Amino acid sequence: MAAFVHPDRHHVAVLVRHGMLVMELGIVHRLFGQARSASGEPLYEVVTCALEPGPIRTDADLTIPVDHGPEAIAKADTVIVPASSAEYEPMARVLTPPLKAALELIPAGARIASICTGAFVLAAAGLLDGRPATTHWRSAEELQERFPEVDVDPCVLYTDDGTVLTSAGVAAGIDLVLHMIRRDHGAAVANEVARGTVVSPHREGGQAQFVRRPVPEPRTSSTKAARAWALENLHRPLTLRELAAREAMSTRTFTRRFREEVGISALQWLTQQRVERARQLLEESDLPVDRVATEAGFGTSASLRQHFQAALGVSPSAYRSTFRGELAAQAG
Repeated sequence: MAAFVHPDRHHVAVLVRHGMLVMELGIVHRLFGQARSASGEPLYEVVTCALEPGPIRTDADLTIPVDHGPEAIAKADTVIVPASSAEYEPMARVLTPPLKAALELIPAGARIASICTGAFVLAAAGLLDGRPATTHWRSAEELQERFPEVDVDPCVLYTDDGTVLTSAGVAAGIDLVLHMIRRDHGAAVANEVARGTVVSPHREGGQAQFVRRPVPEPRTSSTKAARAWALENLHRPLTLRELAAREAMSTRTFTRRFREEVGISALQWLTQQRVERARQLLEESDLPVDRVATEAGFGTSASLRQHFQAALGVSPSAYRSTFRGELAAQAG
């Protein structure tokens, strides 16, 4: 049986191993499986493969039959390596000869990603050398010690270094897959997938992992109302003093509580939301770039270009050309 049967779709191969985490496999199939074109056609084809076809033990009380071997990797556009319980054993040897041989089948130019401690496999294969990477915060120190060539960031949800991506603990795999869908097909498609899965449509990769911190004193106040108000007023020049006033807090208290709740500063969060707003307008409207800059709250097209380039690595015009061209082709 052929691994992939739809040549017009983006092919995703999920390489699972004994001890696999069931939820991580479900994330990949569920999210990529919901991505649709404007005409309703599936945009991805996902195939699960193993080092040998057959039943694969999971971390739960069940096994999963896997029909495909590593040959599926050779035809994939994206290869994803979820975690296995084996990586949770200190100093476990993760790169066995069969696994090394399987990874060598990845086509040149294909995208490869890991979820949680699957990053140990990529690191052992040398795929993370000289690159930024992350993994579950509990395992980040070990990853850095064992693979000093890797630039490990234990605080982020995911990293994207072009064709190689990594994500933190299990749920961060959701953020990573949505990010890949957004990168491939734009915010509209990714947001629709998020809505169908009832998850947040966008958490930036730089948002902090939810590492345990001292529990703050109980309080009724938060920054939620200020954030909701800010999203409705992104076109305006917003200040910390103005946001703090929405919650009847001092600027200092608001700044501290905002970082506690969101994981980044209020100004970083505002910039992220404005970039997202600009992306939406560039994808879904014909507004000129200077008008997009105004509506997103950047004020000038020069400011928009600066922040857009820093966040996404492309200019607003190039971004629009890519995604408006794709949408037009799908509609046709």
